[in-house]
Amino acid sequence: MFNLSEFINEYVTKRQYSMFNTDIMAMKDDLSNMIRGKSFLVIGGAGSIGSSFVRAILPFEPSELVIVDTNENALTELTRSLRSSAALSSYVPSIYLPYPMDYSSVTFRRMFTHHKRKNGLNGFDIVANFSAHKHVRSEKDIYSVEALLRNNVISAKGLLDILEQYPPEVYFCVSTDKAANPVNIMGASKRIMEDLIFSYSDKFPVKTARFANVAFSNGSLPAGFIDRINQRQPLSAPSDVKRYFVSPQESGQICMLSAMLGDNRNIFFPKLDEAQMTTFDKIAENLLTSMGYEIDYCSSDEEAIDKANRWSEGQPYPVHFSCSDTSGEKAFEEFFIEGEEVDMERFSSLGVITDKQIPNKDKVIELIKILDSTFDSEACTKADIVSIIGKYLPNFEHIETGKSLDGKM
Repeated sequence: MFNLSEFINEYVTKRQYSMFNTDIMAMKDDLSNMIRGKSFLVIGGAGSIGSSFVRAILPFEPSELVIVDTNENALTELTRSLRSSAALSSYVPSIYLPYPMDYSSVTFRRMFTHHKRKNGLNGFDIVANFSAHKHVRSEKDIYSVEALLRNNVISAKGLLDILEQYPPEVYFCVSTDKAANPVNIMGASKRIMEDLIFSYSDKFPVKTARFANVAFSNGSLPAGFIDRINQRQPLSAPSDVKRYFVSPQESGQICMLSAMLGDNRNIFFPKLDEAQMTTFDKIAENLLTSMGYEIDYCSSDEEAIDKANRWSEGQPYPVHFSCSDTSGEKAFEEFFIEGEEVDMERFSSLGVITDKQIPNKDKVIELIKILDSTFDSEACTKADIVSIIGKYLPNFEHIETGKSLDGKM
């Protein structure tokens, strides 16, 4: 019987155990001191990474867990899963509140400002934000670009303004490897997000992590492979895009280690080497083979779709692999750039970018104001936004081909 976790370990991450286990065991007491008895607010907590973070911190027994997510169904399923496993291995605090709401809403602000900590102060001890547009396909036109930047940057500022009034002990927000020398708006938005959160770091400690693709996360191409097979549809994948991967479990663990053990303005990343990179077509091939299929290599999407329409059990499975030709696709990944100071000794599994200074807050806020006002213009285009970001991030070299991932299978 096919087991996805075993498949990820063997063919995607290529390791049988979490790469962070050693650090978690070595730092167990420190993690316990930071987590036990604390109130946690996890925004975007029903997603792949957010829910993994929740599962990572629960064994250390936080006193309160409030989870906010706009996906009501996913939030419900997470709650059912946590409750169903509680008797066996998972601790759920007595104060557990899942809220289906938008973190930029008036309702969220009311909930946050009325919440009382054990020390009598309003707010939460630990705030972790996983709400983000994180797919390159989320930037095909001006409307998708606006939604992406509002979620990743503009609304994030609103949250930080609340935290400035009610400072937490820790604020953690996920970045991405695509923030290093960004070639797409999503990566650039996360690079701006880093500056934004660090500009508040004189008010409360902030940490972040740049890390790799999460294997079979919600909405990812590998997760789509399983959906395609279940629907007897062909698989399509780029053959030239190499990526680092962490498992779903590892994604939450790196965030926990970063948030709980990092210093103010630290950026964490996993210590992965080039030999651990893989391509999406290779994942598709291994997935089909592991599920008992032979492979029928097609020369186009159209041929693969046609064969899938006539496919029956026992026949080779149709696929189409090709070189990437869509906007914003980087052929390789990197976690830090030239000039960033990196500590590779503090943790066995994590590198840490340590030299980040407090950015000019006025400059970051001015960029946000410019973006906000530009979006209000009827004549605003995607090219205008790329130009504005390029003036703020001199190393932003947007790859524009005129083609979007939404035009592919």
